Formats: sequence, structure tokens, C-alpha cells
Amino acid sequence: MVASNRVVVVGGGLGGLAAACTLAARGYGVTVFEASPWLGGKATVLSEAGFRFDMGPTILTIPDVLRRIFREAGRNLDDYVNLVRLDPQWRCFFGDGSTLDLVENVERMAKSLDGYSPNTGTADGYRNFLKLSDRLHRVSDEYFFWKSIGGIRDMIDVKGGFKPKIVGDVRAMRMGRSVAGTVRKFIPDARVAQMIDHFTQYVGSSPEASPAVLCGIAHMQTEDGIWYPMGGTRAVPEALVKFGTELGVDFRPNTGIKRLIVADGKTVTGVETDGGEIVEAAAVVSNADSVRTHRELLPDAPKAARKFDRRRKYEPACSGVVLYLGLNKAYDHLLHHDFVFSRDPHEEFDFIYRKGEPAPDPTCYLAATSRTDPATAPPGGEALYVLVHTPYLRPHHDWKQMLPAYRRVILDKLKTTGKMPDLESRIVFESVLTPQDIHDRYRVLNGAIYGLASHGKWLGAFKPANRSPDLRNLYLAGGAAHPGPGMPMVLMSGWIAADSLDTDGVVVR
Repeated sequence: MVASNRVVVVGGGLGGLAAACTLAARGYGVTVFEASPWLGGKATVLSEAGFRFDMGPTILTIPDVLRRIFREAGRNLDDYVNLVRLDPQWRCFFGDGSTLDLVENVERMAKSLDGYSPNTGTADGYRNFLKLSDRLHRVSDEYFFWKSIGGIRDMIDVKGGFKPKIVGDVRAMRMGRSVAGTVRKFIPDARVAQMIDHFTQYVGSSPEASPAVLCGIAHMQTEDGIWYPMGGTRAVPEALVKFGTELGVDFRPNTGIKRLIVADGKTVTGVETDGGEIVEAAAVVSNADSVRTHRELLPDAPKAARKFDRRRKYEPACSGVVLYLGLNKAYDHLLHHDFVFSRDPHEEFDFIYRKGEPAPDPTCYLAATSRTDPATAPPGGEALYVLVHTPYLRPHHDWKQMLPAYRRVILDKLKTTGKMPDLESRIVFESVLTPQDIHDRYRVLNGAIYGLASHGKWLGAFKPANRSPDLRNLYLAGGAAHPGPGMPMVLMSGWIAADSLDTDGVVVR
């Protein structure tokens, strides 16, 4: 007989909120502990001087993941969030002075590429690349998404018997090949290839070192679109908190967790808060960084923690510098989402991912949200979000010393390739996050924005499984757990953790 079905969720980021809502919809009692005073993790907001910025994620794709969470309780996402579809999806600025808009319709995009890069085969290459991407997306849906996966063995149901289709699907994953190499087999124009590389920037890893299966992201985006939640991406955690509250979730911000309580080194039975409160639970879902969960929250289970640490190399994904620029006059040539590309992607990725130093000529991602949401800036102004990927924190990085010079590099890039020569004269408000700030504020591994890197042409797509193989009744969610980073994947990780827990029939007797 069930004595308790209380589940504790450690961390109120998007993955934790998704897990909490899913579990509550299935009848569990859920308490969410969050060390910060806000819920939503990186999806928070900065409001100053009449400007409003999303501080963390700014792009929402695959909204059906979010819809699925609300459907757990028979609710309609549209009653909680107003989503606006954006097309064109991006505007790209290149060093040669050209611009290119990414539109979601494949044939329209191919026609645009015929004019942008005539007589090169780029348009046909794009069509063929999207056909491969479609196949990879379908393979991911069948074998990789919506279930706890920690490695390739978890993807295939051996008990189901041998099926020739499985061989074809595994081959389609192009294991042993990189994203960048695969893109360039289809796309001869270097500028267009650089644009397509950046579908994988949602995972904060080098396209030159990431497995080709991640090319499936391109189809996910072109098929399902890019969306903007009115009010900003902060509207997503706010909707989940409202939904969870309606379902009876107990949210406890400003309450950090000191340790997970483990009986006999094998079974998680609750948590101890930073204030010394002991909370018993049938199970724990950790939305904290998976590596830091094992290194910092499991003093009661050192063997399990060591086993996790030895399972693989846990390389942090990249970090970044984020500038929040309030402008007194908007730039009409920007779209909602923009990329100002580096002169040489190989040089850029070599600095960030191999040398571990900021790229001398970086790519800048821009969100100019007033195109869609005028409330983000005073009339005629712009709340310009600027993200430049940097290496994760190294011991010698001192961003208090490094920031002034690198800020100049970023602004110069925007003034030239981004065609904003008078940018500095328009800035009336400015704030910044450095990798050190990200590390301290969000308690992530070495300041990584996107959890763990997806490097490794064979196994780079795999993250720690959502169901712990080392401790009973421990489940993992977030960008450092399967299926990885990016808003839809993090939300999916929370759903998978909750579904795995529910499937396992976890109870306290």
C-alpha cells in the first residue's frame, strides 16, 4: 500500500518545472526547491530604464513539447501562453557585406539561395540536406526522444528482435561524421554552410566535433518553426508555475539543497535543505547540473558519485558573454533574430573549443525583440540582446580583466559586419553577463550555458540518462541530462524524468 507519493524536485529551472507539472498531473505530490529567489532557471528577465530583456534563452522551437506537458492534465497551452511564429527565422550578416534570410519553407529558401549563390548547386544541396535532416529527425523521434537514454544500447529494444529497419536507421545517423563535415558535403557555398552550422549552436558545441545526427535539428526548426512567447521567453516558466500551482505543486524558492539523503548508499530517500530541514520523498528529480549533483550533493553515496564521474568525460559546453543594450533608436535592418557571422568559422571554433580562449573575430547572435513585442523598449527604441559564445571557464580566465577588451571586440563586430556604425551613440542602458557571472548565478558547470558539450562524432549526442543507473529513485533533468540543452530538449528532459519515475512505480511503503 502506498504510504507516500511525495516527490522532491531539486531546482526550479525549465526541466524541473516540466517534471513537477507532469508528476502533479499524474497524481503525485510535488515539492520544488529552488535556491534562487525566482523560478525558471536561466529563463529570467532584466527590466531597467524602460527596457525588458530575456536574460537567458530567447528562441523557442518545437512547441509541441510544451503542449504535451500541458496536455498531461487536459489543459491547452494557448490558454497560458500566446505564441507568435516568426518567419523569416533569422537574418544573417556576413563579412563580405551580404545578408541572407533563413525562411522556414524549404522551396522558398532554395529559391532564395538560387539568387544568393547562383550556379553553385547550393540550392539543390540545401534541399538534399533537409531531406537528410528529415530522416535524422525521424530517427531521433523513434529511438532517442521521449525516453531515458544514456547510450546507444538504450536506443534499441534488443528484446523486440532484429529488424532490418534498425540497421538502416543506425546508418542514417552517420555515426563517425561531424555536423560541419556533413553540411559541407551538401552545401558548397561557405557562407550558407556557416549559417547551417548554427542550427547546432543550440547545444553550445563545435559543429566540427559534434555528431552528424544533430543535423536533424535543422528539420525540427524548419518543420515546426521558431516561436516567440509574447512577454518574452520568461512567459514559459511563468505559465508552468501557474499550471503547477493549479495542480497543487509546492514551490519553495530561496531554499537550496545541501545533500540528497541516500539509504545504504543505494536508494535516495529525500533531501536536506541548506537550513537543515529533512524532507522525505519517494523519489528525487534533480534539475541541478547532473555533474554537480553527483559531485556536490551525494556525500551519502560516494561510490555512486565516483561511478558516475568515471563513466565518461564530462566536458562543459561553451559559455558566453551577453550584452543587454538599451538603444534610444532601433535599427530597421534587423529582424527579431539575427546572426552576425565571424570571418572564419574554423578559426572561431578552434579558439573557443580547442584553445579555450575567446575568438578574436566572433559570431554575434542578436535578439531585437521589439520587432514582435514593442513593450520590450520605449517607443522607437530597442532592447538589443547580444550573445557571443566563449569557452567555458578555465582557471586562468579573469573576466573582470578580460571584459573591457572583449566588449570592444564585440561592438566593433556589430559596427562593421552588423552594419551598426553608430551603435555606441545609441546605447542609453547597458548590462552584461560574463562566463563567471553565469557560473555564479546559475550554479552550472564552469559557466557552461548549455550543460554538457556534444563533442564526439560517435557518441557526442549522449548525455547522462534521466533514470540514474547508480541510485534507485534518483532521476535527472535539465540541459546536462538527456536529451540535452535548448528550451524544447530541457523541457523534454523534465517530462522524461517524470515519466520514467511514474513508469517505475516509485512509492514509499
